This record gives sequence, C-alpha cells and structure tokens, in this order.
Amino acid sequence: MIRIIAFFRPHKLEEVKNALGERGVTGITVTDVRGCGSSQEPSEWMLGQEFVVAMPAQARLEAVVPDGQVDEAVQAILRSARTGRPGDGKIFLQRVEDAVRVRTGERGDSAL
Repeated sequence: MIRIIAFFRPHKLEEVKNALGERGVTGITVTDVRGCGSSQEPSEWMLGQEFVVAMPAQARLEAVVPDGQVDEAVQAILRSARTGRPGDGKIFLQRVEDAVRVRTGERGDSAL
C-alpha cells in the first residue's frame, strides 16, 4: 500500500476528488494548509499596489491506495490539479506497512 500526499490549489479540490472517485479512490482526508515550495511567492494587485502573498493557501489531500492503484491515482491528481502555472503543487508517495479497520479488525488492502 502507498500513502499519497498531494498539495494543490484549493479551487481544484472538487475536480481532484471527483477524478479520484471515478478511479475507485474514496477514502481521502483533506486539510487546508499554507506553505511555500520552490517557486517564487505569488503577488497580487490590490488598490493599485502589488502585494506578495506569503505562504499561499493550498489543499492537502491524503489517501492510502493498494499498490496496483497508485499510478492511476497519481495521474488522476496530475490531470485534475494542473493549471500550468508555478505553484500547482506536489505529490509525495510513502510506503504503508499495514492498515487495520477498527470496526472489523480487517488488515491490509481489505481494510482500505
């Protein structure tokens, strides 16, 4: 199993969630976060002045998927989250040793 941790623009959340759902990925956790990556901090114009947006808002999505579903899930996130502009986000993949469903005690892929 692999845990997918994806950071992307908040306005893309519904699109990403729907793309993952179409591929059978339903167990997701989403949090609102702020942070910066390797790209330059964006600026916005307001009242005729330019302001740097320090630590822009991002959505953080986490999902644990079986090994055979990882590539399809990552491609779904890439297609639905991409705008083509700096700051689109990042995806990280981590190996998960085991999963246990609290209600039934099921383990491994069946616990997902």
